[in-house]
Amino acid sequence: MQLFFNSTLTKTSTEIKFSREESKHITKVLRKKEGDALYITNGTGYLFTANIIHAELSQCIAVIESCDQKPAKPYQLHLVVAPTKMNDRYEWFLEKATEIGIDQITPIICDRSERKVIKHERFERILQSATKQSLQCYLPKLNPAISFSDFIHQTDHFGQLLIAHCEEGKKKTIKDSVTPKTNTTILIGPEGDFTPQEITLAISKGYLPITLGDNRLRTETAAISAVHSVAFVNL
Repeated sequence: MQLFFNSTLTKTSTEIKFSREESKHITKVLRKKEGDALYITNGTGYLFTANIIHAELSQCIAVIESCDQKPAKPYQLHLVVAPTKMNDRYEWFLEKATEIGIDQITPIICDRSERKVIKHERFERILQSATKQSLQCYLPKLNPAISFSDFIHQTDHFGQLLIAHCEEGKKKTIKDSVTPKTNTTILIGPEGDFTPQEITLAISKGYLPITLGDNRLRTETAAISAVHSVAFVNL
């Protein structure tokens, strides 16, 4: 099954016109022709089945035959992760987290962050590509980058609130902290970890300190470990 993405589709849409790039991929690479079926998602849970009525390299047009809404997961996972110094490592995290199952991502700029600017449009394309590759119908929401202080003082934090850090102190394991079928927000710091002041502030706002294990993990590895742990608890 080959899945395409088009955010403009709604449950009342009757036709889809693909871009020149996608049309070329459909007709030349996939060798699709008129009458063949295509599958498209709009990223909000809908899966559309369409039949090609016009197959040209310059433009491919398909008529939508059916629209089904896929059930969402019984929990929502929001990962708040500091950008990594090497941009490709954060992109790797975005791809793999989408494949495993994540609902919302917020890049957070911390006191020890070495990267303070992200490529939002590129990150969006990576999320879309990973959504299609893993045959999912829900596109993760990518929030704008925000400072740690501004994020932590927001009032719309949801579900279980967890912060993973490497400082000494009383911490629970992630598997003992996550409740199945419960929304969860997890903070992951930059290279060098959160500062003690950031950890204290997060705890004062209701975040529970957790550990991801005895080994010291890179930011992107810690984030993937957290995503997988939450997914495993919810199997």
